[in-house]
Amino acid sequence: MSDPFARHAATLERLRERDRYRQLMPCAGHDFASNDYLGLAQSEALRAAAQDALARGVPVGAGGSRLLRGNAAEHERLEQEAATFFGCEAALFMGGGFNANLAIFSSLPQQGDLVLYDALIHASTHDGMRLGRAETRSFPHNDVGAAAEIITEWRSKGDAGRVWIAVEGVYSMDGDLAPIEDLFALAQSQDAVLVVDEAHATGVMGMAGRGVAAEIAHHCNVVSLHTCGKALGASGALICGARVLIDTLINKARAFIYATAPSPLNAALVRAALQELQHNETLLRRARDTVHHAHREAARLCGLKGFQSQILPVILGADRMAMKLATNLQERGYDIRAIRPPTVPRGTARLRLSITLNTRPDVITAMFEDLAQLRQENS
Repeated sequence: MSDPFARHAATLERLRERDRYRQLMPCAGHDFASNDYLGLAQSEALRAAAQDALARGVPVGAGGSRLLRGNAAEHERLEQEAATFFGCEAALFMGGGFNANLAIFSSLPQQGDLVLYDALIHASTHDGMRLGRAETRSFPHNDVGAAAEIITEWRSKGDAGRVWIAVEGVYSMDGDLAPIEDLFALAQSQDAVLVVDEAHATGVMGMAGRGVAAEIAHHCNVVSLHTCGKALGASGALICGARVLIDTLINKARAFIYATAPSPLNAALVRAALQELQHNETLLRRARDTVHHAHREAARLCGLKGFQSQILPVILGADRMAMKLATNLQERGYDIRAIRPPTVPRGTARLRLSITLNTRPDVITAMFEDLAQLRQENS
């Protein structure tokens, strides 16, 4: 019998030759790679919440989908508290952000609608759109004027469906922010729905970490997605919006209907994380101070400027150079990863520096000193 997986092996070999081969690595060194922005994943606050939940008899596993026997009281408590915290009518807890975006874009936009998405939108949104029935168009990154022109063109052809504008609050690989006020104004003028993926903004941006769209989240034409495995330190995702849309997801979203419910214990941890955001004022202040320190040191030591968030991309261009610098920095004790196409556009391979409360300011300074030296040596 011939090798049934010869083509797979050949594909992997080509990835190795192009420095695009991916492999799992253990956690080692100072954290510049995780999305644990507030350092909650290993915090005493969440450990205590886990112990308390177990003592209260909160189940570890759900045992089934939410529509069968998997709907626990802890899920519903979280959804009620999240809706209040994020200022929306209702919330739905799902197993993760990827599944949540699958649910949103495969079931909410209808046939005859248009999903207009930012060119740098997350892969999960693309997969959700592929499963949906709406027409899809992209607009250049953060270019609200171009988005408006596409809508005008689409309408001029007689299309009368709903427009859904899909963006990220903080873009995961570039670290820049969506122009939310302008996007919302566009949505209002076009009777459109604005869908904001707050994955990298939740817990970090806005008042008490409510995200970049916190001021508009109460509007019926705004849907926001808050993932729970980044700054909130647990896992899962919360879709927030109008009650009719949440009920539609419960009834129509296959990624919700046919998935085993998230752990009730995990729901208790997310509740605890939201309470930390509300009551621990120093947490968010420390995180923002650390990010500002990183911005200053990046400019002072490496001449890197223009960063807007806790995600600092160092664009290097060539895949090989990104891999080499990442390896050099790992050897010096920093957990820094190279990001290559197709995750980012071709020719924009980079180091993605993630600033979290897991890493002290003096270590951040030392890392930028080493990065400056390595860039000079490899220039």
